[in-house]
Amino acid sequence: MGAITYDMEIPSSISAEKMFKAFVLDGDTIIPKALPHAITCVQTLEGDGGVGTIKLTTFGEGSVHKSVKHRIDGLDKENFTYSYSIIEGGALDVFESISYHIKIVATPDGGCICKNRSIYTPKCDAQVSEEEIKAGKERASGIFKKVEAYLLANPDC
Repeated sequence: MGAITYDMEIPSSISAEKMFKAFVLDGDTIIPKALPHAITCVQTLEGDGGVGTIKLTTFGEGSVHKSVKHRIDGLDKENFTYSYSIIEGGALDVFESISYHIKIVATPDGGCICKNRSIYTPKCDAQVSEEEIKAGKERASGIFKKVEAYLLANPDC
């Protein structure tokens, strides 16, 4: 089975600049606040937050996985793009590699669209169902929407 790629676009009423700042630049503190039961903390293990930085995300009780490490592969603050790869933990028992590419685009109404491309490369003997792919999409969309709700409830962030 080859790589599985899916693209998703999620609209928001939050400006692109504010969403990028909350979701990417300040995500280590905002995301655990927006999803306190799902993600308990995000720690920087190596690096300064730029390309090459290694981070550890610890999930809450009841999660299928305890934690995951990811590496920042790309970060463009002017164009609101961010790329990262899972390097340890999570679903790497089934996948050879997992990478995410995010671009937050401003819309004419002052909001934004989060464009997310996820690329999963299964291990040669792994079978991945449509339900698993759908669940992954729903989780990604849910995180974005929870951050949006957090920003709407806390406009000074």
